[in-house]
Amino acid sequence: MKFSKMHGISNDYVYVNGFREQVPEPEKTAVFVSDRRCGIGSDGLILILPSEVADCRMRMFNADGSEGMMCGNGIRCVGKFAYDNGIVSKPELSVETKSGIKYITLQIENGKAVGATVDMGKAILKPREIPVDADGEDFVRRTITVCGKDYTATCVSMGNPHCIIFTEDDPMELDLPKIGPDFEHHKLFPERINTEFVRVLDEKTLFMRVWERGSGETFACGTGACAVAVAAVLNGFCKRGEEITVKLRGGDLHIVWKEDGTVMMTGSATHVFDGEIELPC
Repeated sequence: MKFSKMHGISNDYVYVNGFREQVPEPEKTAVFVSDRRCGIGSDGLILILPSEVADCRMRMFNADGSEGMMCGNGIRCVGKFAYDNGIVSKPELSVETKSGIKYITLQIENGKAVGATVDMGKAILKPREIPVDADGEDFVRRTITVCGKDYTATCVSMGNPHCIIFTEDDPMELDLPKIGPDFEHHKLFPERINTEFVRVLDEKTLFMRVWERGSGETFACGTGACAVAVAAVLNGFCKRGEEITVKLRGGDLHIVWKEDGTVMMTGSATHVFDGEIELPC
């Protein structure tokens, strides 16, 4: 199987050109290629496929083989791959995902895409639609108990579910491998949850650390950064309509939650190397 290794601010995936390659068992392939000792090493597998409704279609698989709805860092790299490899010839393109069609504007330098702004669609706030097993119009500043400790949480969906915890402590001091799985599998979240621990640096700057369902801790999460920016506005830390810089372990993303409800995300997309790997039988 031929592949490309790419990353969006260190959120790394193995990308396969589905216009040319066949991956009959992507769930098993994702587990194999993601292994950082015996495989290629990645947060998962992304297939770039033909689409009847967009310029291309994206399927994203986590490191544990589960299929995800959407990946904000991954979709920027999909846009870069499509442009750099001639699947599209224009810097504006559409990508079909399990969370709907997303629209991308690429940043081009010397004939190559180096980053992108993505229309991530509208944030979903109703608990049952996120989904969270709770009633009401939103899930903002509600208390949840994890491992015997109470946390104040805000939940948002960006096509996939996120639980945001604002803290005055340094998120880097958290024992995330211990508490992350307990959030992910909490009874409130019927489809598991991505969890972000966030410190507000100022009204335009946030720092977050993320535990992703199906992959564990990653250095960045694009949909998570979008959800965090929305949650920061809902909690009164930031202003709607203004650019918010979200700092992650792998780099920065720039997010705007527009008045119409749409969330715009801007960040880099980086090609690491191309290769070919023999898949296990």
